[in-house]
Amino acid sequence: MIALRQVSLQRGTQSLLDAADLTLHAGYKVGIVGANGTGKSSLFGLLLGELSPDRGELEMSGGQRIAHMAQEVEALERSIVDYVLDGDRALRDAEAALAEAQQRGDAHREAELHGAIESLDGYSAPARAAQLLVGLGFGQADLDRPLSAFSGGWRMRVNLARTLFTPSDVLLLDEPTNHLDLDALLWLEQWLSRYPGTLLLISHDRDFLDAVCDHIVHFDQRSLVLYRGNYTTFERTRAEKLALQQAEAAKQQARKAEIERFVARFRYKATKARQAQSRLKMLERMGDIAVAHADSPFHFSIPAADKVSHPLLVLDDAALGYRDATGEKRQLEGVNLALQPGQRIGLLGPNGAGKSTLIKSLTTELPLLAGHRVAGEHLSIGYFAQHQLEGLDLSASPFLHVQRLSPTVADAEIRRFLGGFGFHGDDVFAEVERFSGGEKARLALALVAWQRPNLLLLDEPTNHLDLEMREALTEALASFEGAVIVVSHDRHLLRATVDEFWRVADHRVTPFDGDLDDYRAWLKSRLEEQRREARADKAERQGDDAGSKEDRKASRRAAAELRDKLRPLKRDRDRAERDMEKTQAALDTVEAALADADLYTDEARKDELNAQLAQRGELATRLEELEQQWLAAEEALERLEAELLAS
Repeated sequence: MIALRQVSLQRGTQSLLDAADLTLHAGYKVGIVGANGTGKSSLFGLLLGELSPDRGELEMSGGQRIAHMAQEVEALERSIVDYVLDGDRALRDAEAALAEAQQRGDAHREAELHGAIESLDGYSAPARAAQLLVGLGFGQADLDRPLSAFSGGWRMRVNLARTLFTPSDVLLLDEPTNHLDLDALLWLEQWLSRYPGTLLLISHDRDFLDAVCDHIVHFDQRSLVLYRGNYTTFERTRAEKLALQQAEAAKQQARKAEIERFVARFRYKATKARQAQSRLKMLERMGDIAVAHADSPFHFSIPAADKVSHPLLVLDDAALGYRDATGEKRQLEGVNLALQPGQRIGLLGPNGAGKSTLIKSLTTELPLLAGHRVAGEHLSIGYFAQHQLEGLDLSASPFLHVQRLSPTVADAEIRRFLGGFGFHGDDVFAEVERFSGGEKARLALALVAWQRPNLLLLDEPTNHLDLEMREALTEALASFEGAVIVVSHDRHLLRATVDEFWRVADHRVTPFDGDLDDYRAWLKSRLEEQRREARADKAERQGDDAGSKEDRKASRRAAAELRDKLRPLKRDRDRAERDMEKTQAALDTVEAALADADLYTDEARKDELNAQLAQRGELATRLEELEQQWLAAEEALERLEAELLAS
């Protein structure tokens, strides 16, 4: 158990907590949310003993092992597998002691240490470390490469793998998804869902919080408020509280009207594609989201260029990639596309397949290796990528950055524009050097918006942005009149802002007829196909080595028997999945009814409100039970599939 009792904490002149109370029981999976600078990372500092409360007490159950992801990683010459293995200090100490015993020829001590390593599950440790790294996007060929061979973002992935590998009862993760693509993020979701200890997670990805967390802690006016349920439940509960208090009634009505205009714009575009239907459902939820974020400091729009071309940009039989000292490295071949005004495209694909390469080729940052790029006469590109943060003038202010783009614009207009991105008062004239990563990302987005593009190319635009700024960006993109191509691991942003998906995989760019759930299924089937191919290759090699027809028959018979065992597990998993969909649909219906604000204020409808709330609780409990059934079947299936692979 973790308990804060009347804790007050001050950092410098800022009071972060004032007589805050919080109790977290073992096994909770807790999302930590709140505006930037409210003290989320400082809470981790308290738990790690790096900070002490100014008043009050922090109590933790004795003997708890805490794993925490460091924010800085040295460029060491150790292989990344060894670096991950270093996370288990007890195992490394036992291995070092064993090496010393072997040097001394102390057989009794050797036997003792072999037993200790066995009890630490040490002999499977290299395989477990490799599995974590592969899940986070590394290839088998990468595992023996030194940490120094990787960029900062990839080193953070190695650091995350090391944290997950470290034996722990409490796991503290601060923005673990910042350097992940969608594939690695989906893998991490599954891993954390199975983590048996207590998880405290700081994240600005609402879908990630929804998938992993069963409680939310909100930093609210120097207090800590614990909500039961995932992030969506927190938003809805907080929205209900705000509505009942009538504290933000005027703002809420304005935001509701904005969302209704937002929905109206796209309602009749939901034709045959499943992602359009999915997006419409997302838009219908935006009212609740807007209420929960009514007090957000960020509200801005992205104006589009007055003139457009038809098409905006064409790639004809293009080969995309890059050149280095060894020659051409082609990632995508035969790319044919014609971008039209108003198109809204999300790029999906496995890590390293070429999504960023496509974006850079559209901007001309990477020249084509073959084919043609034809730009429309009035093409105006707004491009956002993480490296652009490094291109900001650290000695200049946000005001000066914008003024350099438009020297004749009035000072008041620049200040009003920057205010929408959270730069108020003296912040407008502060040096960028003093800004956090989130503030720099906000400024980079502001500079893109200021230039009035008609084609937005966004490569992971939400990294470093908090939840409030992500919501403001989502709404700005949804109302943007130009064309959009976006690469993002933020599924909420994708669902709410794109109308179609393109899949970048196997050296090709092709339309993907499906939504994000279909893409998850495609990834899974792709992985299963790769496993089948690996099993077939292994069986063929074993058959050739054995040279015996009888051995091959026995191997096929054993594999067939194992596949027979897989079938009932697959049926159980699929049945649970279907029941989950039905229960979720029923829950969505109840939640839609609960979104009626009159339900909370009309005394005559009090019984109806109580009945709906009770039904929501029953459905939520049922959904949780079904998710556990699905997870149990999925884990059993994975174990048998691993056995089949090893056979």
